[in-house]
This record gives sequence, C-alpha cells and structure tokens, in this order.
Amino acid sequence: MSAAPDEVEQPDPKGRVSATDRMTAFSDGVFAIVITLLVIDLRVPEYHEGDLLTGLLGEGASYLAFVVSFVYIGVLWLNHHALLRLIRGTTLTLSWINLAVLFGAVIIPFPTAVLASAFTHGDTDDQRAAVALYALAAALMSAPWLLFFGYLHRHPALLERRVSPEYVRTQRLRPVTGLILYGLSGLLGWFVSPLLGLIGVIFMITYHAVTSEGLPRWLTRR
Repeated sequence: MSAAPDEVEQPDPKGRVSATDRMTAFSDGVFAIVITLLVIDLRVPEYHEGDLLTGLLGEGASYLAFVVSFVYIGVLWLNHHALLRLIRGTTLTLSWINLAVLFGAVIIPFPTAVLASAFTHGDTDDQRAAVALYALAAALMSAPWLLFFGYLHRHPALLERRVSPEYVRTQRLRPVTGLILYGLSGLLGWFVSPLLGLIGVIFMITYHAVTSEGLPRWLTRR
C-alpha cells in the first residue's frame, strides 16, 4: 500500500513521519506576519507647521530599529528555509521544536518597539535595558535551533540522502555562537555602552546572514 500524500516513507517505527509541506507553509506564514507587524510601530511624528523634517529626524531611532529587525527576521527566514531543505520529513517532536523556533521569531517586534522607544525618548539607563532585552531575545532565539540540529543529528533518517549527520552536527556551532555572542552583546550593552551592545547585535545578525546556507562542509572533515 502506498503512503498517504502527506506522509513519507516511515524511517523510524517509533513515530509517524510526515512530509514537511505543512510545516514549511505554516512557518512561512508566521514569518510573513511577523515581518509585517514591525511596521505598525512606525508612526507619523507630531509636528508643528514647517517642522515635519525635524519630527521625522527625531524618529530616526525608530527607523533604525525597524530596519535592523526587518533584516533580522529576513535572515531568520532564510536560515529556516535552508534548514528545512536538509530534511525529508518531520515528526511530532520536530514539529514542536519548530514551533519553539517560531515563538522566538514572533516576540521580536516587542523588543524592537522597546529599543525604538528607549533611543527616541529614554536616557542611557533606558537604552541599556532596551539593548539588553533585545540581545536576550536574540540569544533565546538560538536555543530551539540548537535543539533542532541536535534532534536531526540523533535521527539521521529524517535527513535528505545528500545530507550527512556530521554536517548537521557541525551546524550546531551556529546557534551555540548565537547564544554566547548575543549574550555577550547584551552584557556589553548593559555594563559598557548601549551603542556597543547594539553594534554587537548587528554583527551577529550579519554573521547569521553570511552563514544562512550553513557553515562550510569542509568543517565536517576535521
């Protein structure tokens, strides 16, 4: 008997394995909504006649926070897209881990709004707290990605045939790097300078953009 359209060949008798179509479609929908929600906090500033330019310039921090988070969510989507190309099926456990990844994405608009408010209307202490919150959210975002790669490494039957478990094991370095360096960026922003902490966050977003297709395969041959 052939498998149902939404199922793939069962590689693990301990759990039902389904195709990734629904996971991909749902995840893409969530990322699309989140990246759209970012624009809600962009508002026309209050201004007197002839002072519109001054008002717009005064909202510069809001625009910067929007751009940083727009790029961040875009990078997350690219990384997630590349991640799902590694697998040929999903289990209930892997679907729960994917929901944790999406949970990390949907909270990003909140620290974005806090960051914009702190740099527009707050003092240095407010900015320290805002950068630390943003960095903490980004660090926590890395945790479910570590779980995702770890689960795939332990269940190689879910991988596409071209993907080796060693390659997946190597990719765990990326979320580990995120946990550590986003955390350090938050500490830097809190104890040293909020601007330096924000630069650290932007550096990490750039790192994940550059490695969105994964770390080089030659690292698996060490």
